[in-house]
Order: sequence, then structure tokens, then C-alpha cells
Amino acid sequence: MDISVVIPLFNEEESLPELFSWIKRVMDENRFTYEVYFVNDGSTDHSWQVIEQLQTENPDVVHGIKFRRNYGKSPALFCGFARVQGDVVITMDADLQDSPDEIPELYRMITEDGYDLVSGYKMNRSKGDPLSKTIPTKLFNATARKVSGIHNLHDFNCGLKAYRREVVKNIEVYGEMHRYIPYLAKNAGFSKIGEKRVHHQKRKFGKSKFMGWNRFVNGYLDLLSLWFLDSFGLKPMHVFGFVGTLMFIIGFLAVIAVGATKLYYISNGIAHPLVTNSPYFYIALTTMILGTQLFVAGFLGELISRNAPERNNYHIEKEI
Repeated sequence: MDISVVIPLFNEEESLPELFSWIKRVMDENRFTYEVYFVNDGSTDHSWQVIEQLQTENPDVVHGIKFRRNYGKSPALFCGFARVQGDVVITMDADLQDSPDEIPELYRMITEDGYDLVSGYKMNRSKGDPLSKTIPTKLFNATARKVSGIHNLHDFNCGLKAYRREVVKNIEVYGEMHRYIPYLAKNAGFSKIGEKRVHHQKRKFGKSKFMGWNRFVNGYLDLLSLWFLDSFGLKPMHVFGFVGTLMFIIGFLAVIAVGATKLYYISNGIAHPLVTNSPYFYIALTTMILGTQLFVAGFLGELISRNAPERNNYHIEKEI
């Protein structure tokens, strides 16, 4: 199969028929063999009924996954990626803001230019979106480029992306890590990552699911988590153990200094308050305790990292 299209969605019943018709036209014109996975992420409208109708009309092409509740975009992508069979996997949003007309060129960049992953770059996005969305997006992308080392991407969070099948089968997308799929791919050893300028269309139906600054803050926390996991995820003792040991040694030396000062005053007959009356004693003691706790945290992290349970466990109500 040439192409698998994965479309996560939440309350997009009006957009789905037009989106699939558009995808079908593009695929037929280019004579691609393809499949489309609609992942219904706990929609409360009639999105699933629309998907069932599309599947009835196109049984060999359309597939659907229905979550029992809303989990988020990353779980939807994870479940879609687990099922795809196409040589090239395309992801896009269901709101008609991503153009299926971009698919042939994305496919060519993967199959002919040899990219592992190609991410869309919606250059004209700021013209139609509010400042509450564009400013956080620019800050987020600048930070993501710096932390990930993928300097050629301008829009990490663009839903329109293309991958070699091997990429999606070798990365784990969980939580809200869909923003950092290029970073996940790079960490998995897929280093040839490209970008394509794509057309950004105005939303035709419904309203944006963008949550403003709250999602911006969560994005930074996720980026820090991913950086830490990449650097120390399999060796937490290296960071917690090092910092803990360093803090313990500093605290221990400080306690020795406080005790030596007390002995010095005693040996010279100089009056001096009790050691326990000195704030430095308690600061040093607290430092030793914190150091010990960090060391133990690193040890426990080592045990957990070697026996981590499966975290991608989502309740699927129905699959067609």
C-alpha cells in the first residue's frame, strides 16, 4: 500500500464528508493505493455516525477507531500508527485547515528525496489566527528548535506531516507528545527530517480546540520532560545520584566546619553559643537530608525504568 492517512478528530462531524471526498479525489488522481484511519477521540457529536457511513460506502479504504472518552491527540495518533500498513504515513487534522492537495509532494519527498519525516510549515498562519495563538506558537517553536537541535523546522506542531512507515512503528507517542514527534523520531535514530511549506486554510466548521496559554505552558513542560527522558530516562541515577551526592558532601563539609568552629572556641576558652543555635548547622543538615533523598530518588528511578509498565492503554469502544 502506498499511503496511510491518520486523522485524529474531536467533534468534526461537518468536516468529515468533505475531507474524505477531497482525500479520495487526490488519491484517485495520483493512482495511489491508500487507507484512511479516522480516530474518534471521544466526540460528543455525530462524528462516529459519519465515519460509519463513510466506511459503509468505502469499505476497503475507510477504517475507524472510537475511543470511549476523550484521551487527546497523542493517544489517537498512537492507536492509528499501530494499525497503518502504508509505506508512507500522512497525518492531518480533520478541520479542513490541512490541504490533502499537499499529499503527493509529501509522498514524493519521502519516497524519492529519502526523508524519514517531513513536517508542514503553515507560513500564512499568523494572518488568520489571533495573537493569543500565534505568539505562544512562535515562542514554543523557537524553544523546541533550541532544545531538540532540529533547527530547520519552523512549525513542530503542524498536524500535516509525512513519515516513512518505519518511523511511526518505532516511536511512542503518549500524553501530549504529538507536538514533539520530530524530536521523538530523531531520538529513535531517524535523523533525515525535512520541512515543506503548506497552505493553511481557515476553519470552515466548528471552533478551534486550541486552549491558549494553558496549552503553551503544558507544551514547555512536555518539552522539558522529553529532554530529560532523552538525556537521563534510562539512567536517572546519573543525574539524581550525582546531584544528591554533591549536596550530601557539601552539607557534610558544612557540618564539619560548624563543629570545627565550635571546637576552636572551646580550646581557646572563648564563649560560643551551642552548635544547634547556629542557622548554618540546620542549613547544612537540610542539605545532607536533601542529598540523601535525591540519591534514593535516583536509585528508585533506576528500578522503575527497568520495570516500566505499558502506559499506552486506551479503552476502545468500537473499531471498524
